[in-house]
Amino acid sequence: MSKQTQALLQSFKLGDITLKNRVVMAPMTRSRADNSENAPTDIHVKYYTQRAGAGLIITEGSQVSTRAVGYVNTPGIHTTEQVEGWKKVTEAVHEKDGKIFIQLWHVGRISHPKFHNGDKPLAPSAVNPNAKVYTPEGFEQTTEPKEMSVQEIQETVQEFKNAAKLAKVAGFDGIEIHSSNGYLFHQFFNKNANQREDEYGGNIPNRARFFFEVLEAIAEIWPENRIGCRFNPSLHKSFGIEATEDSIATFDYIIEKLNAYDLAYVHLSEPFTDVSDVSFLETEIAKRYRKIYKGTLMINNGFDKKSGNKVIENGNADLVAFGKLFISNPDLPERFQNNWPLASYDEDTFYTPGTDGYIDYPAYEEEKVS
Repeated sequence: MSKQTQALLQSFKLGDITLKNRVVMAPMTRSRADNSENAPTDIHVKYYTQRAGAGLIITEGSQVSTRAVGYVNTPGIHTTEQVEGWKKVTEAVHEKDGKIFIQLWHVGRISHPKFHNGDKPLAPSAVNPNAKVYTPEGFEQTTEPKEMSVQEIQETVQEFKNAAKLAKVAGFDGIEIHSSNGYLFHQFFNKNANQREDEYGGNIPNRARFFFEVLEAIAEIWPENRIGCRFNPSLHKSFGIEATEDSIATFDYIIEKLNAYDLAYVHLSEPFTDVSDVSFLETEIAKRYRKIYKGTLMINNGFDKKSGNKVIENGNADLVAFGKLFISNPDLPERFQNNWPLASYDEDTFYTPGTDGYIDYPAYEEEKVS
């Protein structure tokens, strides 16, 4: 299959940006910001630059404040040092003719008091997700979080707005709101995690309110067509989320409502686990939401060259985000184009500090020479 016949390798107009192909580097936590500032360093510059052949890079989740942290050695976007680190990344990616969005992240209850000077992590309600988080001492069980006050919710809206401002200063092409995978926004969406009785709990519009307040705040900083949002509608028994009978209806409401915005894209994940025996969940996410969402749809989770081309050809997505394949294949679009074999990844080095398993995977042409 040549470049001319591969849907993945066709250019795409994303708002006012032209992507050179439809192969997106998915956001992936890599835990390499192992410094006191949690700032990107020179190895981040090399890591992202190696992968600038993607039509679009979405960075790893980057916390919007110290209160948003839940994983060790993850970068943020709320201090001068972090902005300066990210500037080096964006400049290097742009020099390679790449496009890069930053993913704005707040983990909510998927955290530990060790990250917050002994204070409880923030969440919609005081419900322990009974999950494990990676702390400086290794994997530890989550604890009961603190139910956010309305004031803390409003402060968090401002934290996202401030991070969006700093992302612009850092030179990003746009931002993605991480409203997925059991983190803070997803906790508000989910009835088991959100047991509030005020304007942020109860019915579906109330549980979606916080997300839309953040989206509106960020849209004061960025044009809507430079903002993406990520969701995982059928997440179940993972990241502390137990899906409910109104989970899909909740995401139907949110994604339908997003048609009123001129977003860069909506980024969806196919189910992380087998939900075929869960009657109230959707097994084919792209197919369902293509009918609901009128804008650019990005799909993720488990795709390869064949299935990635097929989902675009079938009209169920415009862009495909690849995660693990990009870890070990920095030149992934080129490998797709030339039908070169794919290198395998080492899961033992996904979250370990240093260069091993991070910037030492060669491009195919480099590998042939060595």
